[in-house]
Amino acid sequence: MVSAINEFILAKFPGDEVTYFSSDSIEVDPGKEGVVDADYTTEFLNTLKVGNFPDYELKLKVGCPVILMWNMDQTVGLCNGTRMIVKTLGKWFIEVEVLTGTNVGDRVFLPRRQYPIALCFGMTINKSQGQKLDHVGLCLQRQVFSHGQLYVALSRVTTRQGLKILIENDNDEDPNSMLNIVFQEIFDSTYKLQCGLRDQTWD
Repeated sequence: MVSAINEFILAKFPGDEVTYFSSDSIEVDPGKEGVVDADYTTEFLNTLKVGNFPDYELKLKVGCPVILMWNMDQTVGLCNGTRMIVKTLGKWFIEVEVLTGTNVGDRVFLPRRQYPIALCFGMTINKSQGQKLDHVGLCLQRQVFSHGQLYVALSRVTTRQGLKILIENDNDEDPNSMLNIVFQEIFDSTYKLQCGLRDQTWD
């Protein structure tokens, strides 16, 4: 869903689009070239979408927001989750301006090998943790699935007026409602630890 939103907005964003491709080969142990080549073809590697690794194809425009996907250099504020805005799209580098953290306003050059960034008009709830935003559009076309996720999403925005929520669900009784997933066991365990009652149980 996040990828679809980002692609939709990028298509409407002004400017020329530049496409970068990731490294699509792997290091091979001597004597195993034939086996590895057969198992990990270029076409297969280009389809992988794994955790905090960038996609095979990265499409950007000058002025669009991006997010850092892993810790590059914590001493200059380049940490996992840092949001930045694209200033220059070169052949062998990308220049960005930092938008969050302790180094807001700094301009940084990302060297070309495999850019650890992703387009970030929209982001997942998990990736939004730690962000403080003036305006948030929350797309809830499906139920959140984990303890505390709804709270995390709603608490990213600094004012109630800056929050917009899109809800689409199959609840006939109240189509404008969304479940707040809470694992009661977490609160029970926390309470027991605080009271020193680990071995006791109650209703």
